Amino acid sequence: MIENRELTVDDYLAMLRRRLKVILIPALLAPLAGFLVSFAFPPKYTSRSLVMVDEQKVPEGYVKPVVTEDLSQRIASMEQQVLSRNRLTPVVDRFGLAKKGKSIDDVVDEIQKNVTIEAVLPDITAARRKRPGQESNMPGFYVNFTWDNARDAQQICSELTSMLLAENLKARTQVAQSTTEFLTRQLDEAKKNLNDQDSKMATFKRQYMGQLPGDAENNLKILMGLNSQLDANTQTLNRAQQDRSYTESLLAQQVAAWKSTQNATNPQTLEQQLAALQSQLITLEARYTADHPDVVKTKNDIAELKRKLNEMNTAAAQTNDASTDKEGVAEPPEIRQIRVQIHQYDAAIAQATREQKRLQNQIGLFQGRVALSPAVEEQYKALNRDYDTAQKFYDDLLAKKSQSEMQTDMELRQQGEQMRLLNPADFADTPSFPNRILFAGGGLGGGLVLGLGLALWLELRDKSIRTEQDVIAVLELPMLVSIPWIGAETPENNGQGRHAKSEAEEKKETVEV
Repeated sequence: MIENRELTVDDYLAMLRRRLKVILIPALLAPLAGFLVSFAFPPKYTSRSLVMVDEQKVPEGYVKPVVTEDLSQRIASMEQQVLSRNRLTPVVDRFGLAKKGKSIDDVVDEIQKNVTIEAVLPDITAARRKRPGQESNMPGFYVNFTWDNARDAQQICSELTSMLLAENLKARTQVAQSTTEFLTRQLDEAKKNLNDQDSKMATFKRQYMGQLPGDAENNLKILMGLNSQLDANTQTLNRAQQDRSYTESLLAQQVAAWKSTQNATNPQTLEQQLAALQSQLITLEARYTADHPDVVKTKNDIAELKRKLNEMNTAAAQTNDASTDKEGVAEPPEIRQIRVQIHQYDAAIAQATREQKRLQNQIGLFQGRVALSPAVEEQYKALNRDYDTAQKFYDDLLAKKSQSEMQTDMELRQQGEQMRLLNPADFADTPSFPNRILFAGGGLGGGLVLGLGLALWLELRDKSIRTEQDVIAVLELPMLVSIPWIGAETPENNGQGRHAKSEAEEKKETVEV
């Protein structure tokens, strides 16, 4: 290849024509070699099973699914669980896969490498039914297992698929039951906390009975009513005291008037008068007959005096205090009535005084309640806020527990999302590896690459000059004149032609000079 010039499409086509054999020979021999090489690899057989994912049968508007994790993530988690060494060791022992000097750990590692799970792409309709927030809407997945024996590959693929289905059912049931148990424990703690808040609230209400925020308005009304009652009681007390003072002054006047006439109505005086009248009666009876007016009048006076004496003696016998009784018997009814009124006034004053003290105590109590209302209200709001928070938390947990119980029951009845084996593991009639067509195709590609590489290498080493561009690139001089070649057999090969040739040679010589 001549350097120092740009290659055109014609140059590349010319190269391809010159090196066509170099390109075609490796391209034809390499597929045959790749096909033959494929027989050097031991065959591998792949068994495949199809698992479909059915949506839950109960509408999500009634019961939400217990497992909200993306399906692809759940399948990856189940794959890790199923392909664990503890789960695969019994499978290796049951199918006797540890052969030809292989250990169980080597077989387990080989099984883990040969298992692939391939998602089934959703169709357009399933994509339209995709729920908000759901990353994928996988309708199912394939379980592929590759092994050197077709029968073992089928059995192991079937066993792994069954383990995946069982793991899915077990995982969903465990999640539902664990969720219910967790919510039950949380609900018990929330109930205990709510009971503590109830106890605190009840204690606070008993301690501040009548001082709660709802009682502030009633306390003000009661306080106003007590003040009104106190005013009325004060007026009643003042009026009773005034009446008592007036009655006492009246009593003093009555007693003074009565004492002025007390000697005339004294019992000793009456007895003296009775004795005098009896003496006078004896004198009159000695002088006059019993029908005489003076005798009759004297007898009547004696009888009247005896009656008065009997009355005073009877009154004295009924009284405990002799001195007071004598004075009371001697007092006229008007004075006794005045004393009764004074006693009534004293009782009314005592009652009004007691009522006044009670009202003052009540007013002080309610004034204290009104004064403490802001602080009590602040404490009550804090307790009520804690109680409302505990109540709301308890209600939320109770609703979640009920929902979880329904989800658990749905999973136990297998009404939730289920994985269903649609196509069991198939038996591979032909090996999946090596694919001889792919080997031949790879050989074809490698041969073409080798042929093109050889052609390119030959062209890079070829220094032949074939075109005018090659001449210019080699000489690195500009071309001033170009003379076409004229053959000897042409009819134009005459004297003129020779003359023209000689002229051209002269021009060329001139140019070169």
